[in-house]
Amino acid sequence: MKSHLGRRPFTHMELHTLFSGYIYQDEKLPREQPKHWHFWIPVLAYYTGAYSDELGRLTLDDIVKVNGVRGFQLHTNSKIKQRFIPLHPYLSEHGFFAYLDYVKQQKHNRILFDLPSKSGRYSEKVRIWFSGEGKRLGYLQKCQIPSCDNDGRKASMSSFRLNFEEQIRIHAIQAGNKDAFNYLLGFKDYPFDEFDSTVTLSRITRGLRALPTKVSWQRFIDRHKA
Repeated sequence: MKSHLGRRPFTHMELHTLFSGYIYQDEKLPREQPKHWHFWIPVLAYYTGAYSDELGRLTLDDIVKVNGVRGFQLHTNSKIKQRFIPLHPYLSEHGFFAYLDYVKQQKHNRILFDLPSKSGRYSEKVRIWFSGEGKRLGYLQKCQIPSCDNDGRKASMSSFRLNFEEQIRIHAIQAGNKDAFNYLLGFKDYPFDEFDSTVTLSRITRGLRALPTKVSWQRFIDRHKA
């Protein structure tokens, strides 16, 4: 696995804990100021392996259909390559398409429209919310997940990308297609700008373990109406 500055993937139990935390429950916390991006960015990071800056700049126009497969057209910086990530079928179960309709109704084009940027970047706001800063606890700490393991490896938002990488590696190997793995992760080991079979990409990404169906955007908005 490629190095991510001492980062580690979440364990299966930690993923269960994160997606069972207060964001995905029925009761609003005292003084909580819920945002739609709080719900969606962990979900989308898990299913796409994208960085928070990539997710933050996604627009409705970036959801495209290529050779019959619907997915995200991710735009990035020089760190990794642009790529097409098929929409995982369980995103529908989590209410993603209903949310897209809501975004359109609110006359926004950026999907995570309530995620603010700082100096043109979205990752800083995400980092503070998720990992905390100083005495301010992040979602990670509120779920009682340690920031570092016994080997000193850190858990952060980019840990979702490592979970994506672990699973995609297995399914790409099973499909006998290392190129698909390199393409889906945006690694420069894949020398071309496009992949020749979106059907293959879809088949590989469908192998990602689905998050619990209780992870529901409708449940999230109902929680904040109460």
